[in-house]
Amino acid sequence: MLRPKIPVMPQPTGLLTPPARVIEPTAVIQQQSAPVAPPVAAPASSWPTVQLTPGSVLALVGGGTAVVLVVGAVLVSMLLAVAITGASVAVCAVVLRSLITADAKRR
Repeated sequence: MLRPKIPVMPQPTGLLTPPARVIEPTAVIQQQSAPVAPPVAAPASSWPTVQLTPGSVLALVGGGTAVVLVVGAVLVSMLLAVAITGASVAVCAVVLRSLITADAKRR
């Protein structure tokens, strides 16, 4: 009815391996070093400094607490879902086992 077409891989033509590169040795020439200047102090950063006020600290603590509570609630709900699913599968297994043994005793 429907026959899949097998792709045909064409044979490679030409050079299969890349040509080898010739690496020429280089000479190391030492030069006279210039006198070293004393270190210069780094310029002040252009980034603004962060100042935490009591209100901003309270907001950060509140936001962090909210994040921890939300993530914890999600994880606990996932754990409960897995536990309930496992318990229901166990109950189904017990019921099926009892039905199979009761059917075997009748025969």
